[in-house]
Amino acid sequence: MTRYCLAWIFASLLLAGFILLSVATGSVPLSFSDVLKALDLMHGGVPEMVKSIVLELRLPRTLLGVIAGSGLALVGALLQTTTRNDLADPFLFGLSSGASAGVVLVITRFGDSFGTWTLPIAAFVGGMLSAVAVIIIFMSQSHKGTEKLIICGLAVSFLFGALTNFLIFSGDQRAASNALFWALGGLGFARWENLGFAAVALVILIVLIYRRWQALDALLAGEQTAWSLGINVNRLRTEVFICCSMATAILVSLTGVIGFVGLMVPHLARPFSGVRHRRLLPLVGMMGAILLSAGDVLSRTLTAPQELPIGIITAGVGGVFVLVILLRRTS
Repeated sequence: MTRYCLAWIFASLLLAGFILLSVATGSVPLSFSDVLKALDLMHGGVPEMVKSIVLELRLPRTLLGVIAGSGLALVGALLQTTTRNDLADPFLFGLSSGASAGVVLVITRFGDSFGTWTLPIAAFVGGMLSAVAVIIIFMSQSHKGTEKLIICGLAVSFLFGALTNFLIFSGDQRAASNALFWALGGLGFARWENLGFAAVALVILIVLIYRRWQALDALLAGEQTAWSLGINVNRLRTEVFICCSMATAILVSLTGVIGFVGLMVPHLARPFSGVRHRRLLPLVGMMGAILLSAGDVLSRTLTAPQELPIGIITAGVGGVFVLVILLRRTS
């Protein structure tokens, strides 16, 4: 049995275990048998309160973690290929700063205008505005190298970051803590009614991958090779940037800023799958779901009964991961 098949079997079992553990973990701890009964996988009655906790609160949260982890990891892998930068991640376009600016603007100026959808709508609009700004600036350049994209993303990031800080400083100080908690990332906005919105992000990425995985493989050999094979590299890169920015904006609007998932997971998957995208990307999606599911479990247990934002956990793990990569390259 190949290394790739073993990785898939192990990852599938690990994801199933983390999903079950995630549903069982919380301020009201549940046994695995109660969880399975509430899901009707084991015949037997459970109290209505237990069923409500599992089906209405924890299961949507767990599924959002799976979707968001897969989506962010896939975006990271796609961007690392198209930018030829191993440290590219989903927030290359300044999406995190744009989404944060949208949320802070709503919290400090407008309040809860659209009910439970207020913050997701504000984050999505802010994230898309920043992505559009980066793409417009990038497309206006005569030389469209990947280094220009990174510079455009950094510039837009700093501009939206300055706007966010201004809004916090000049607005309602009581709202600053709410904005900070959102910016650190979490799955508290998970509801059955918004899971479909999150799934749209995965659909966008899956359609892109299905249509363009062969072109992405050609790009691994270099831009000149891809051009010689009849692939319009600029068009391919633009398609990937637009799809990735839309998918990331959707996910960020529901989870807040959860960094380093898209950066780490492709590096973890390549030793098992190789670099060809037909094998790499499915494993990346699976491992991204595992990473965020594990992070969600840790966020609810490390400082229980208080919940720790997932972004703190992924940032800590991601920082160590980047240091390891750098040390390996210098050794």
